[in-house]
Amino acid sequence: MVGPMAQARIRLHLDQPLRPEQPIALPEAAAHYLFAVMRLSTGAEILVFNGRDGEWLAEIAEAGKRRGTLLCRDRLRAPAPPPDLWLLFAPLKKARTDFVVEKAVELGAARIVPVQTEFTNAERIRQDRLQAHAVEAAEQCGATHVPEVADLARLDRLLAEWDTGRQLIWADEAQAGQAAGLAGVAPGPAAILIGPEGGFSQAERARLAAAPFVRRVALGPRILRAETAALAALVLWQAGFGDWR
Repeated sequence: MVGPMAQARIRLHLDQPLRPEQPIALPEAAAHYLFAVMRLSTGAEILVFNGRDGEWLAEIAEAGKRRGTLLCRDRLRAPAPPPDLWLLFAPLKKARTDFVVEKAVELGAARIVPVQTEFTNAERIRQDRLQAHAVEAAEQCGATHVPEVADLARLDRLLAEWDTGRQLIWADEAQAGQAAGLAGVAPGPAAILIGPEGGFSQAERARLAAAPFVRRVALGPRILRAETAALAALVLWQAGFGDWR
């Protein structure tokens, strides 16, 4: 016998309350996707989540060209927020930035913060587009939480206003050649910092090295591209302190 989760493979993030027998009015874009793209009709079941109430089985009660209604049936999974881990990274070219955001969601980052450094190539980002990528990644990977993608922030301002109760794990490319590990990092709230393709400036390096909340770590014997470094650091932290254990 096939359960409802196996049958209902489509997952949608909907920013609406989810309760038993709760009717849900679909936004136009969601209605278009379900009825025009996926060709679903009344009575079909999908999975829905909102980042707060877990994952629910919902039935299509009304289907139209630009509108529709779902009816919440059963909660299949309780909310499962990720560990308190942020990813800070200098934006890359468009496709590679999209890749970092997508994989950060899959690997369980709770918040994603693009940072402007002295050598960052991109001077601005489309925060709304990156947030949409985060939603799509959460829908695909089975997450019940969608991390916030913050707007681009200057590194010097972030450091000046940093909450010292959160460790800042600096993946320092100058440490390449050393064994990968999290020496000096303790359990608790953390953020991973990945620099731009050109590395941090000497002034930025000096400021990071002097900050008492910064923990400098190595990511193994080779110099990694920025997007690879972000994934490697997330995996290391999750395996050591996160929900992979």
